[in-house]
Amino acid sequence: MRARVGQRVPVVVQSRGRRRTGARVLWVCAETVVTCGVVVLLLVVHQIWWTNQQARAEAGRQVRVLEREWDISPPADSPTELPAGSSGGDPADVPRTVEPSSGSSGGGPVDSGTLAPTRTGAPAPSSSAAFAVLRIPRLGLTVPVAHGVSKRSVLDKGYAGHYPGTAAPGRTGNFALAGHRNTHGEPFRYINRLVKGDEISVRTRDATYTYRVDRILPRTAPRDVGVVRAVPRSIVRPSYGYDAPGAYLTLTTCTPEFSSAHRLVVWAKLVP
Repeated sequence: MRARVGQRVPVVVQSRGRRRTGARVLWVCAETVVTCGVVVLLLVVHQIWWTNQQARAEAGRQVRVLEREWDISPPADSPTELPAGSSGGDPADVPRTVEPSSGSSGGGPVDSGTLAPTRTGAPAPSSSAAFAVLRIPRLGLTVPVAHGVSKRSVLDKGYAGHYPGTAAPGRTGNFALAGHRNTHGEPFRYINRLVKGDEISVRTRDATYTYRVDRILPRTAPRDVGVVRAVPRSIVRPSYGYDAPGAYLTLTTCTPEFSSAHRLVVWAKLVP
């Protein structure tokens, strides 16, 4: 059939509204992805770079404060004061139970657990009080040492943390320390580069003690409390460790880098 003359033929015109709506959705999605990427990048920069700057500055100030105080103050007559739960290396004062610690990619301590109470009854100093300065010449490292291995009050400040229940510097037993390997000053980042014979010094108000690196345990479990006992020996890898009492220094940190899956352990002996 033919269309009648003068009859209108409907014409379909495609609307541009749908195109504009689709373009807006794509634009919003792209902006969201870019914004999320920027936020993630800022978080990474804060965690890896800014926390290091803050912790290193804090640790450096603490070292200067300690050494300035020691240089103008006479040595104390009594030996270095220990926190409650510390000892001179008595095998009885070692971890007895194991409690999970708050690990992180920065490098948490060995899960040393609950410790035996002190026998002296001496008051405990603040858990974050720095009482020594650790130096490792090979690594160009100088950091304060504080009581305890709390992340917030000790390790995240860029300090090395003294395991409660372990010996004081220079004493018979095991002077055991923990430190971050990544972020928050990462003082123990390169302790894997230490080799047998490297010197490590620990200065307190009373004296400076020199230790010499003796053995390295490249990997063990976070719950391997044997490495921080008075006579250190791994309970996970028993071929690593010692059989006889002595004056030991233990450094512990996380391994591999940016992971808390395992622990790296360095042992040193006091130089007579």
